[in-house]
Amino acid sequence: MPVQLGDYATVNGIRIYFQDDGDPSGEPLLLIMGLSSQLIAWPQDFVDELGSRGFRVIRFDNRDCGLSDKIEGRPYDLLEAGQRAKAAAYQLTDMADDSVGVLAHLGIQEAHIVGASMGGMIAQTIAIHHAEKVLSLCSIMSTTGAPFVGLPTLEAAIAVSLPTPPERDKAIPHIANVMRIIGSRTHEAAERKYRLNLATESYDRMFYPEGGKRQLAAILAAPDRTKDLRNVNVPTLVVHGGEDSLINISGGRATRDAVPDSTLLEVPAMGHDLPRAVRAEIIAEIDANARKAS
Repeated sequence: MPVQLGDYATVNGIRIYFQDDGDPSGEPLLLIMGLSSQLIAWPQDFVDELGSRGFRVIRFDNRDCGLSDKIEGRPYDLLEAGQRAKAAAYQLTDMADDSVGVLAHLGIQEAHIVGASMGGMIAQTIAIHHAEKVLSLCSIMSTTGAPFVGLPTLEAAIAVSLPTPPERDKAIPHIANVMRIIGSRTHEAAERKYRLNLATESYDRMFYPEGGKRQLAAILAAPDRTKDLRNVNVPTLVVHGGEDSLINISGGRATRDAVPDSTLLEVPAMGHDLPRAVRAEIIAEIDANARKAS
């Protein structure tokens, strides 16, 4: 039986906090969230709908984020050319190992892997280095690590690089404003309350901006995955928004081009987020892609 909501798996010498949701007898589906984003960034209705479609939905806080262990006292800001891998406290491969470690803790041999943003990079890395664990792959608003694809706009790059004020009354509107800048413009008004609520919940649950810097170092240290993605042979869905200002849609197209027989779902009114208005379409496509593995 699945562990009750909210538990820890000890993997790679650290504790990873996870939640086990959905249909306990269903096929496992692992959700991996992105840079500085806690497991609550997966909208609950998104999780619930996947569960209603028969999936056992597992999500977790990446290392250095949320309620998982923090990798303190390690370098994260020495990113000179040629020194990135040495400067990073850990690699995306370590975060991929964390992910499959959560599955192993639960006694799960293989799962559908769905990742968003940095989580998409981790999901791709799992498909490359732990192919036997992957039933199907879905990479959302992510990229291959190839140069000159998936680049941010200047506004988005500035927004995510500015330090978050530590004070609660300043941090929450700052976080919500970053979500506004990188998120869907079409659905901005409809998403405003949700973004503020998520910013509030995220701050109150765990405010730890230092971890995001180390996660970013892992992203910058990662090699171009394009060549290795050509060997991925599971059903693969790529989802990307036409309004994504943080990872340009060229990143999604490059992922589609790299993975043989993959499918690209371009969502014109989606930014670097999962606005309510487009969730049903994305969930239906994730479900359909997973069914290809049956």
